Amino acid sequence: MKKPLVGALLALLLTGAAAAPAMASAPPDTVAQAPAPAPRSAPAQPALAAVDFAGTVALSNCSGSVVRTPSSLPSDPALVLSNGHCLETGFPAPGQVVMNKRSSRSFTLLNSAGTGVGTLRASKIAYGTMTDTDVSVYQLTKTYAQIQSQYGIGALTLSDTHPVAGTPITVVSGYWKRTYSCDIDGFVYRLKEGDWTWKDSVRYTSTCNTIGGTSGSPVIDRTTGKVVAVNNTGNEDGQRCTVNNPCEVDENGVVTVRQGINYAQETYNMVPCIGAGSVFDLSRPGCALPKP
Repeated sequence: MKKPLVGALLALLLTGAAAAPAMASAPPDTVAQAPAPAPRSAPAQPALAAVDFAGTVALSNCSGSVVRTPSSLPSDPALVLSNGHCLETGFPAPGQVVMNKRSSRSFTLLNSAGTGVGTLRASKIAYGTMTDTDVSVYQLTKTYAQIQSQYGIGALTLSDTHPVAGTPITVVSGYWKRTYSCDIDGFVYRLKEGDWTWKDSVRYTSTCNTIGGTSGSPVIDRTTGKVVAVNNTGNEDGQRCTVNNPCEVDENGVVTVRQGINYAQETYNMVPCIGAGSVFDLSRPGCALPKP
């Protein structure tokens, strides 16, 4: 896990850009060539969504975000997304699912510039687990409409489709007020860390070098602006399948260790489980989250 509680500030190393290699000159042509046709215009690339801190939150030990499903109503109680290992009750054991547990946890709501503009408070832990995924969702005492009216900040929308490899993403940390941009490198059949195993995890390309305290950060698809995953871990020391050193396990049981590479857990699979009034109902059609 990306350590949720950081004991000391981490120094940020600035890497200088490498100089581009010189190109070798082409030899002169010995045969007359017909003029090359004019190059065709490249197809227009879709504009990337602007990603800032609006709607993200800082926890006491982690990052998070105010999120909604595509069908959430303004009158629904708002939800905050983070990691299961960020719960104030401690790490859930393998196989453990926490649901509808009273909580009064507070969250600092950030605006687009990363400035704290107010405090949100939980009424309960709606759902939390570290089995198959690493997620916690708190239900708040305020509705989406109340947050919008009081702070002028809307919730981030959860994508309801599986993310795609190669997608440009940004990890937004409310704890550090930092962003990390890279691409989805691929997906991991099983990601094993200590006693926990997660399914179909997102692997980042190397430029998302997330650190402790970024746990729970929303992973935002920059082509849609929607949340596709929640940041949760990375292999720090090159160890094999230990805490803070997850390993990848494929369908044949082959283990791969990628030191310095970081990961997230998909969130599209939560959408079918959230019904009217922001209520988690694990019996809803299409809901495959682990049950208590």
